[in-house]
Amino acid sequence: MELKDFQAFIHVANHLSFTKAAEYSYISQPSLSKSVKKLEEELNVILFNRSTRSLRMTDAGDIVYEQGQQILQLLGELPVLLEELAEGVSGEIKIGMPPLIGTLFFPQIAKNISKNYPHIKIELHELGAKVVEELVDKGQIDAGIIVLPTNQDVFQVHPFISDEFFLFVHTDHPFAKRDAVALSELKNEQLILFSKSFALHRYIIGACKEAGFNPTISYESSQWDLIIELVAAKLGITLLPQSISTKFTNKKIKMIPLQEPPLLWELGIVTKKNSYHSFALKKFMQLF
Repeated sequence: MELKDFQAFIHVANHLSFTKAAEYSYISQPSLSKSVKKLEEELNVILFNRSTRSLRMTDAGDIVYEQGQQILQLLGELPVLLEELAEGVSGEIKIGMPPLIGTLFFPQIAKNISKNYPHIKIELHELGAKVVEELVDKGQIDAGIIVLPTNQDVFQVHPFISDEFFLFVHTDHPFAKRDAVALSELKNEQLILFSKSFALHRYIIGACKEAGFNPTISYESSQWDLIIELVAAKLGITLLPQSISTKFTNKKIKMIPLQEPPLLWELGIVTKKNSYHSFALKKFMQLF
């Protein structure tokens, strides 16, 4: 069945006259007759009763007319729906990020999306950066905000933000009286780090090794607030991005800068290279 045959039938049904339908639609009467006849043959029904003086629709014609109108209406709405989609008015995107990044930045991200594109829904996956990368690579999530660097042969990388690491210690710790501390001075300290599945774990250990020592790890956790509480309980010290200071008010904790060169926390948004970006995802990326 062709669309033009439905359109021809609707024209004739609206006027109950091939002659009037031809005048209204600017389609020749023979063409209208041919389309209606073709539709009747394909559906194996009679659409019009032609035996009476005036044209009348059959029961089958009534059904085809009702359904045909719905088909034409849906086709008419299609360009509008696609235009809305292209403008990012609606859609769903799956975004992965480590819990610390989510805590620091997702509320503002969600606020911006809600303000600019209220019908875009975000499905958030809070996982370690390593797991986020794997899910992006497998196509199970659309994008991830991770700690850089990453494999640029696999991912398209869009730098997001850069922050400095600070040393977090209890106010009774000797370092608390210092204006700055060198990373190498942490050689004999008990460090509290994120769990092994987190990029920050590997990053901190790598930085310590570059400073000339293998760190001693007293505790590992997947929760930044628990790490802070362990430091407050004098069970070790930790290295965290400066941004985390905006999320806690524990007066037992002192933040101390690291001596030059700074230890940087660089974040980026990654998508799989050469993958399809939905309109919603494109709008999400543009916000950054």
